[in-house]
Amino acid sequence: MALTIGIAGLPNVGKSTLFNALTRATVLAANYPFATIEPNIGVVPLPDERLKTLSGIFQSERIIPATVSFVDIAGIVRGASEGEGLGNQFLANIREADAICQVTRAFNDPDVVHVDGKVSPKDDIETVSTELILADMQTLERQLDRLEKEVRARRTEPEVLETAKKAYALLEQGTLISAGAEEAELDPEILKTFHLMTAKPFIYVFNMDSDGMENDELKAQLRELVAPAEAIFLDAQFEAELVELDEDEAREMLSDAGQEESGLDQLARVGFDTLGLQTYLTAGPKEARAWTIHKGWTAPEAAGVIHTDFQRGFIKAEIVSFDELVQAGSMADARAAGKVRLEGKDYVMVDGDVVDFKFNV
Repeated sequence: MALTIGIAGLPNVGKSTLFNALTRATVLAANYPFATIEPNIGVVPLPDERLKTLSGIFQSERIIPATVSFVDIAGIVRGASEGEGLGNQFLANIREADAICQVTRAFNDPDVVHVDGKVSPKDDIETVSTELILADMQTLERQLDRLEKEVRARRTEPEVLETAKKAYALLEQGTLISAGAEEAELDPEILKTFHLMTAKPFIYVFNMDSDGMENDELKAQLRELVAPAEAIFLDAQFEAELVELDEDEAREMLSDAGQEESGLDQLARVGFDTLGLQTYLTAGPKEARAWTIHKGWTAPEAAGVIHTDFQRGFIKAEIVSFDELVQAGSMADARAAGKVRLEGKDYVMVDGDVVDFKFNV
C-alpha cells in the first residue's frame, strides 16, 4: 500500500538528519539551504512487539513488519507559493504525499544558520502554513470559474461549488483545511477532488536539544500551538546516534535520557495512524507478518492485500484477537477455549486480528 508522509519544513531545521535516522540512509545533511534537492524516499518498519510474540508461538523463521514510507522534501522558504527558492518543486513534491510531517526547529545552535535569522517555532509554522494556503487558494481560484459554469450548465452538482467556496473562505481566514473542514462541514469526498495540500493530515515534529526535551512547559506551549494535530518532540541528532547502536545499547541510551520509546518509533506509529491505517497479523512456520489495511476495511478487502485471488474467492476468515491468542498460548488452545471465530464477508477488521483466510481458487 503505497502511502507516503512528506517531511517538510524550512531549510536547516533537521529534516534530513531526521530522515537519515529514520531510514539509516546517507542523505546529504549539510548546513546550508536546499541541501536536499531531489525528494528522497525511505521505507521505515513500523515497531510492533506483537510480531516477536507471534514468532515465538508459531516458531516462525522470520518477521515481516508493516512499513511507513517517508519522503524527504526540499526546504520551503517565504514566497515559495510564488516560486521563491525551490518553491515550485517543493509544492509539486508535497502534493504527491498523503500526509505532511512538518519539522520545526526548537533548538538554539549558533553554528546552524536559521534561514530567517532567529529561532521561532510559531513563525516557522506560520511561514510554511501561509505558503501552502496561498498555493491552495491559487488552485481553487483556477477551479471556481469553471465550477460556476458547470453548475449553470448542470454538468456539476451545486454541492461541489459550495464546498469549493467554503474551502476558499477557510483559506482566506488563514485556516488549514485539515483543521477547519469538520467545523465548516466540508464533504471529505468532494474535498479530495480539489487536490489541496492543506487538506492533508498534518503531524508536527519539534526538533529540540536535550534541554528542550526536559522542558515540559515549552512542550505544552508547542502542543497547544498545533492542536488538534499531533505534536511529537525529539532530538534528531540524538535519534541519529541511537540508530547506530545495537538493541541493548539503544535501550540503555534511551533509559539514560529518561525515554521509554524513541522519537522515531513514535513518529512511525503516529504517522501510520494519521494515514488512517491499521494492521492485521498472520503467522506460521515460515513467517510472522503484519499486513497494512485501511481502517474500516472488511475481511475480503483485507484478504486482497495478500493476493487478489484471496479476495475474489473469499469464503470466510478464521480470526482470533492477538491478546486472546497470547493468553491461550497456541492456536489449538485458543480453539479449545472458543476464542477462534469464523467471520464472513461483512466482518470489519480490527487492529491486531490474527487471521487465516479460507478461499476458493
